[in-house]
Amino acid sequence: MLLSGRSEAELVPARAFQHKMSGSTFDTFWDRPLFPNPRLRLHFREADYTRPLLEMTTEQKNSILEKLEVLYGRPQAEACFQELERVLHVYYAHKTPEMIADDRVFNPTQRFTEKDIILITYGDLLRSPGKAPLQALSDILTVFVRRSINTVHLLPFFPYSSDRGFSVMDYEEVDPRLGAWDDVERLSLNFHLMFDGVINHVSAKSRWFQRFLDGDPFYGDFFIQFSTREAPDDDHLRLILRPRTSKLLTTFQTLHGPKLVWTTFSPDQVDLNFKNPQVLLRILEILLYYVRRGANIIRLDAVTYVWHELGTSCAHLRQTHAMVQLFRSILGAVAPQVALLTETNVPHQDNISYLGDGANEAQMVYNFALPPLVLFSFHSGNCRKLAAWAVTLEKISDQATYLNFLASHDGIGILPVRDLLSAEETDLMIKNVIDHGGLVSYRTGADGNPSPYELNTTWYSALNPEGTGESLDLQADRFVASHAIAAALHGVPAVYLPSLWGSRNDTEAVLRGEEPRSINRRTATERALWEQLGDSDSSAHKVCSRLVALIEKRVQTPAFHPNAHQRVLQRHDHVFMVIRETSDRAHWVLALTNVTEKNQEVRLTSADLGRGARAWKDILTETELPAANGGLTTTLRPYQVLWLTPLEP
Repeated sequence: MLLSGRSEAELVPARAFQHKMSGSTFDTFWDRPLFPNPRLRLHFREADYTRPLLEMTTEQKNSILEKLEVLYGRPQAEACFQELERVLHVYYAHKTPEMIADDRVFNPTQRFTEKDIILITYGDLLRSPGKAPLQALSDILTVFVRRSINTVHLLPFFPYSSDRGFSVMDYEEVDPRLGAWDDVERLSLNFHLMFDGVINHVSAKSRWFQRFLDGDPFYGDFFIQFSTREAPDDDHLRLILRPRTSKLLTTFQTLHGPKLVWTTFSPDQVDLNFKNPQVLLRILEILLYYVRRGANIIRLDAVTYVWHELGTSCAHLRQTHAMVQLFRSILGAVAPQVALLTETNVPHQDNISYLGDGANEAQMVYNFALPPLVLFSFHSGNCRKLAAWAVTLEKISDQATYLNFLASHDGIGILPVRDLLSAEETDLMIKNVIDHGGLVSYRTGADGNPSPYELNTTWYSALNPEGTGESLDLQADRFVASHAIAAALHGVPAVYLPSLWGSRNDTEAVLRGEEPRSINRRTATERALWEQLGDSDSSAHKVCSRLVALIEKRVQTPAFHPNAHQRVLQRHDHVFMVIRETSDRAHWVLALTNVTEKNQEVRLTSADLGRGARAWKDILTETELPAANGGLTTTLRPYQVLWLTPLEP
């Protein structure tokens, strides 16, 4: 089935694409049933108060109260809980009986499996004439990825004033330039959805902040404000961890005179004051509204900076963790199938702290150290640093895991590898990205001086130079090999939509005066996309066909379940090696990735592998490799990937 509601002329590129891919991994896409069961995500539009209200257990109530007490103290926590309980009752009245029944049998250890692949995209990266961008996105993805990718991270699709959606003007409306809630719901029928909870700040043009400027007493404490004479001193400001070089405090004219207001990210992004319980309650209502609208995962954007205390770094505070734990407790009580993902682009140990004890905080964190370490491995042709770090990626619990991504809507963060790569190694990576046409963004360091914060580039351009005479096949193999590492490691893989066809740097967008991150946000039209993918000689076709083939095999391999055991072998500087094995030992895979443009010989004994075999089968190509005394001796071609499973005697 092709896209519905399309004219004969519009169908030509897609049919050409299907024809070109006939006999390849894409050929199986067209006859597959759609993925999810719609009843799991369609709440009642109106609350049904004829049924019994939510009844929380004593344990659930105490868990919520404990987190509120960390934030506000006991008396205020109890007062806040009363209103919070009302909010939960309202949400619960929108759940269907089928949802409630499914919640009772839900197994949190199977929240994510090897079949989960997340696609990251803005609502308008794909366009089609005569359609709202969200409708076009839904139509194209239904054809383009079907069951190979089952989850879509729909980046902020609300009305906004800046920062490509992350300066939200209205949390509860869909940007009319993208479409409407019906379009989001349509997408949720075929995919799980991830929504952004942009809870650190709102737009300076939002209704909330405008009411603050107008002197509305209800909003008077929604934001962190100082009069000029009360401004914090420079010593306090220097302690604060900043992801930007802009001023922390911005002056706004209000009904009651000028006020300095806390703006962590930009003068247009005004930080919310969660010391006011009304702010917390309002945000909780909004997050539950997202669940009603189809969110299966809530991404907590910039949650690192959500709580403010002068005299501290204002990052990773006890109250910050208590807020994430509170959200976890609330969702556990009313929507246990909805997961939390924290976005904390900070050094690795700080980042994984948001998994808590594995059962009380986020279910998933971004593996922020992975992109720069993989990039450095391919730039240097040496995976020693990557392997040494990957050894530390222990499973926290059967309910907590990592989001393994390489490219996203933002750049490649440098801060997460501050303690993993030397200054010289980081400089090499920066130089290569610049040589490939990329850019560097900066933040204000503790000394008040700017320091590199992220690399702005597409992942394809970061890996592949232009004008060197390299073949497209070699570059496609290099690109797919990098994704094979992310796909093999413990966690859930995520792919940025433009990466599916190897999008290159959009230098023209930057030259037009757009922000540096726009270099990685090139849009595609439906017709142009199908034409590129239908041309077997194009870079887009080579990248897409090979990357999707990899994903297809990954979702069919139980050893890549997020809870499967992981063992990284530090046996080779040029071939990344990881063993994945299910807890019942029924499924076992050795994933090998050559990070160089040269042939690499691998020799592993049965003792190295922890098992022997009669022969080895590469599940990517369905070919067999002979065993060497139960071990493995083979040569990997440049950027070759092998996913080997043992064939028993």
